[in-house]
Amino acid sequence: MLLNETALHVGERALAEAGALGIRVIDVAGVRVVDCGVRAPGSDTAGLALAEVALAGRGRVWLEPRGGRDDAFTAAWPGCPWPVVAVRSDEPVAACLAAQYAGWKVAGYAGFFALASGPIRAAIGREQLFDTIGLRERPSVAVGVLEAARLPPPDTCLELAAAAGVGPESLLLFVARTASPAGTLQVVARSLETALHKLHDLRFDLGRLVAGTGRAPLPPVAADDLGAIGLTNDAILYGGRVELAVRGDDPSLLDVGPRLVSSASAAYGEPFASLFAKAGGDFYALDPGLFAPAAVEFVNVETGRRHAFGAVAPEIVAASFATATAASTQATP
Repeated sequence: MLLNETALHVGERALAEAGALGIRVIDVAGVRVVDCGVRAPGSDTAGLALAEVALAGRGRVWLEPRGGRDDAFTAAWPGCPWPVVAVRSDEPVAACLAAQYAGWKVAGYAGFFALASGPIRAAIGREQLFDTIGLRERPSVAVGVLEAARLPPPDTCLELAAAAGVGPESLLLFVARTASPAGTLQVVARSLETALHKLHDLRFDLGRLVAGTGRAPLPPVAADDLGAIGLTNDAILYGGRVELAVRGDDPSLLDVGPRLVSSASAAYGEPFASLFAKAGGDFYALDPGLFAPAAVEFVNVETGRRHAFGAVAPEIVAASFATATAASTQATP
C-alpha cells in the first residue's frame, strides 16, 4: 500500500474522534483541512495522531509518563522530570525520510507560510532526497501535515492538490502551529527522523537500517511559535536518544557514530533560542551538523555489538524548558 494511502487510514481514524481530540475539519476550496492547533484547541492525543499521520502510518508514536519509560532511557537520563515522546518504526526510511521529514517550505498567498511534511512530499517528489531514497509515488489520494501559524488559504490548498496530482476532494491536510499541544508533540516526535536525515547527509548506506526507536522529552507549550521552535529543538538536540538496528560491518558504525550526534557541531552547548537569535533568525545560517539527536546507539543485528555515541544534556534542557514555565507563570494573573 502506498504511503499516502496508509496515512489516509490513520487520518480517518483521527477524524472519527475529532471531538475527543479537540480538532476540527473545515472545507477550504474542496480540500479537507484538519485544524489540530491553530484555532482548534487540539491536545496531546491529537499530537500523537498528527505524528503518526506524518509518518504515513509506518511508525508508532506514544507518550510515556514520568517514570514510565523504558530502562534504556532511564539509564541515560535518571529522573527525567518530563513526559517523553517515543517513536518506533520498522520502515524508518519510508516513515521518516519519505514522509515525516519537513523537507520543504510552502509559501502561499497573503503571506501564508508553512513547513510541510507527510507523504504528500512523496506524491510531489520535487526534493533531491527522493533521488537517493526513491519512494516517489503517484497516489489517488494525498495527505500532508503543515506546521503553520494559520490555516492555509484556498489558493495554497489548490496548488498543493495540483502538485500532488490529485483533485481537491482527494487531499487531506492536517495543520497545527508549533505553539500548541499537538504541534509541539508532533515536532518532538521527530527524534528518529532527525537521526536518519543526519545519516543521509553523512552518506551512510540507509539500506542497512532495519528499525529505529527515538525518545525525547516533551516541553511545556510555549507562549508563541518562536519560543516553541526553541523548546522543541532543544528537546531533540540536547534530550533526544535514538536506537538504530542495522546490518553490516562494525567499523563503519564506529566511523559515522561520533559525527551523528549534535555534540559533533561547534555550535553545540547553547539553547537553540540563543543560537537562533545569533543567526539572525535564519535556519540556514546555523551549522547543519547541529540538527541531530543528543545520543545515538547502533545495535548491529548481525554481529550483536552495540555502539553508543553522545549523551543527553539535562542541564541545557532544564534551562530551556524553564523559560517556558517562567513565561507561563508571568502570564498568569
